[in-house]
Amino acid sequence: MNKLMLPVMLLISGAVLFSFTGKVSPMELVSTDSLRYADEKNLRNIQQLTFGGDNAEAYFSFDDQWIIFQKTNPKEGITCDQMFIGKVPAPGEKFTYKMVSTGKGRTTCGAFTKDGKHVIYASTHLGSSDCPPVPDRSKYGNKYIWPLYDSYDIFMADYNGKIVKQLTNAKGYDAEATLSPDGKKMLYTSTKSGDLELWIMDLKTGKEKQVTNMLGYDGGAWFSPDGKKIIWRASRPTTPEDIKAYKDLLAENLVAPTNMEVWIANADGSNPKKVTAYGQANWAPTYMPDSKRILFASNHEYKRGFPFNLYMINEDGSNLTKVSRDQGFDAFPMFSYSGKKILFCSNRNNGGTRDTNVFLADWVEE
Repeated sequence: MNKLMLPVMLLISGAVLFSFTGKVSPMELVSTDSLRYADEKNLRNIQQLTFGGDNAEAYFSFDDQWIIFQKTNPKEGITCDQMFIGKVPAPGEKFTYKMVSTGKGRTTCGAFTKDGKHVIYASTHLGSSDCPPVPDRSKYGNKYIWPLYDSYDIFMADYNGKIVKQLTNAKGYDAEATLSPDGKKMLYTSTKSGDLELWIMDLKTGKEKQVTNMLGYDGGAWFSPDGKKIIWRASRPTTPEDIKAYKDLLAENLVAPTNMEVWIANADGSNPKKVTAYGQANWAPTYMPDSKRILFASNHEYKRGFPFNLYMINEDGSNLTKVSRDQGFDAFPMFSYSGKKILFCSNRNNGGTRDTNVFLADWVEE
């Protein structure tokens, strides 16, 4: 099989994790399911929904009828991540979508509300209409760092993009929001207590509670489908050197999220447990429909930092199974509420570009 140059743009919460161009061997795609690799036994009838740019964090509405995702594509005049929604297409049907964010600043981490009429997302538009600047990595030894824009707040908007409510207004970073299965509680990440911690807000009353309290980055959290547990990604600096490095970056509203593991806890944050201990970046976790198994993205097999693939694991850390096989990037999995379909974002079929796109597939249990 011929070698090819495969550029890879890897993302965490819409931010570039690594940019790589190198020689890798493509795996053979299944001819009858042209976007699926032969060993992707749990995925069937993969459908590519977006074509071009950086498309990430695609999630279902509660009724499985809509998809929300964030998109950057300078060729389309979208120079900073904005939020879009579209109806879930039938097989072979084109996916059409519209912007629901303001078009100003940067947005991230969208979700649908239970009423089927609104979305929530984080945005920097109140801080500035301009796209916020990216950090100068040369000041930090050219390592990957992610900005924690203190102008991020979480908003609720209707499907026409009209903001109906500002949900957070504390000074600092408020983002990465998801909702409980009953739609009543919002789980999100904030720096309001001095560290990157998880918080739960009652959407009706606005009452909040901090549910993590260990030093390190806690983010990308979800409730389990049964509503009894939460799952998230976390860094846990332990050595004096790592702790100092973490705190120094945090003081500048920055974080280096390249060393993370998957954690779970009860829905109120009690009894936290680390699920993975693989090193490198284990992130974008989500509970599977049975509320027992977990799907997450990881690069732990590859010391060079890529590919990222999807893996399945029991919540006790047993029975790790590789699910996806792209040699660039597979991440951001989310199951439909019916449990029959899955959304994920991938570098597959990008024609040798740096594009990351949204894919929809049937989920098949082996």
